Amino acid sequence: MTATTADTSAAPPRHPQRWLILGVICLAQLTVLLDNTVLSVAIPSLTRELHASTSDIQWMINAYSLVQSGLLLTAGSSADRYGRKKMLMAGLALFGTGSLVAAFAQSSAQLIAARAGMGVGGALLMTTTLAVVVQIFDDTERVKAIGLWSTVSSLGFAAGPLLGGFMLNHFWWGSIFLINLPVALLGLAAVAKLVPESKNPRGDRPDLLGALLSTIGMASVVYAIISGPEHGWTSAQVLVSAGFGVVVLGAFALWELRIPYPMLDMHFFRNQRFVGAVAGAILVAFGLSGSLFLLTQHLQFVLGYEPLKAGLRTAPLAVTIVALNLTGVGAKLHAKLGTPVTILAGMSALAAGLAVIALLGGDAYNGMLAGLVVMGAGIAIAMPAMANAIMSAIPVEKAGVGAGVNGTLAEFGNGLGVAVLGAVLNSRFASLVAVSAASFPAAMAAADSAGERERIADAFSSGLETSQLVGAAAVFAGGVLAAALLRRAERADSVGGTAA
Repeated sequence: MTATTADTSAAPPRHPQRWLILGVICLAQLTVLLDNTVLSVAIPSLTRELHASTSDIQWMINAYSLVQSGLLLTAGSSADRYGRKKMLMAGLALFGTGSLVAAFAQSSAQLIAARAGMGVGGALLMTTTLAVVVQIFDDTERVKAIGLWSTVSSLGFAAGPLLGGFMLNHFWWGSIFLINLPVALLGLAAVAKLVPESKNPRGDRPDLLGALLSTIGMASVVYAIISGPEHGWTSAQVLVSAGFGVVVLGAFALWELRIPYPMLDMHFFRNQRFVGAVAGAILVAFGLSGSLFLLTQHLQFVLGYEPLKAGLRTAPLAVTIVALNLTGVGAKLHAKLGTPVTILAGMSALAAGLAVIALLGGDAYNGMLAGLVVMGAGIAIAMPAMANAIMSAIPVEKAGVGAGVNGTLAEFGNGLGVAVLGAVLNSRFASLVAVSAASFPAAMAAADSAGERERIADAFSSGLETSQLVGAAAVFAGGVLAAALLRRAERADSVGGTAA
């Protein structure tokens, strides 16, 4: 009886307007993701117009991601309880309102507060969009739909700086926020008319303490990750924040195990399918964010490109992801090979791309270009299958929580990639040259001769190569682990189904 119920809940009826709804959802998602990157190009304007300090600029950028990361699980749980359509509309309204306030902010404090409000809306949108996708697509189309949904992330990454630069060349800095308003209004109207309401029929009591603990714990960990590169990973500020976050998240896990109506059912982690997908999701995000962190330094410091040109030269990664997801390559491979093999193939390609960049991209862009295309292919294959595996391991009525878990894992993997691969880079660099400067540009500026500058540049290139190879090894090992766990889970399900 249990197997039958699970099968039924995993295969909701097809909505006749599901592809149109997906387009609306992707539009809302794109706005959120654009805002993650568009502000970076406005830093000079903000410094000049608002007299913003370096600390102010950091908080303008980080307030959004900090609030959004901390609220992902709570937002997903709220969507399950109160209705995903309601929370999706609330997210659009909050995001649009925050954008309007940000556009006309008269001080740094006002802009930081507006960005924090936008982070609340962003958390609601990130979780409810994926939850609605799971709700309206059945197993036969879900991987393709999730692939298209995840394509928006690549579009946001590639288009954010370009769109921001265009707006700043023609209008004042607040225009980068006003572009969100028509999208939010259009999204509200379309969601109200097209998206069906869905929520958990059980109507569990709200887990207020769990929501508070998860928000504080995640925000503390993310703050430590954000502060690490600036203050040092062993600084008291970073270690205290990280330690406090881990303790609070541990208390959250214990609380969730004790109560009858948990926000996040910790028994999900006994599901081998869920654990395998979780391991893979963290390491895909680890490889992607860590490699992008290294690539921007490689392009600017080693190959000598200006920031905008460096950003344009990472575009082949996003273009490859978009092209493969739009043509449904990942979904077709998933249908043919199954989840474990698809994830292994995708993560192997991601690892191979990182290795190609490390070994062939040191002195010329052509080698890096090949690696970016291979990386993009791996991400396009692995990420939709991974997200589908996570969402499939969680009951449909908990789709919001599942989306929150997926988003939280991505944030954790992103921070882990930057922290670990950045630490490898710095360690290798410091072991090759004895410099007291805290960064590569500072070391080059302090060099006394052309020969010393050349040695410093060679050491930095060696550090980049080592860290990229470490990232490749970690991603490949994660692919093997995730595939093994998922294969084992499929065999257990098969044996259980035969016995039933």
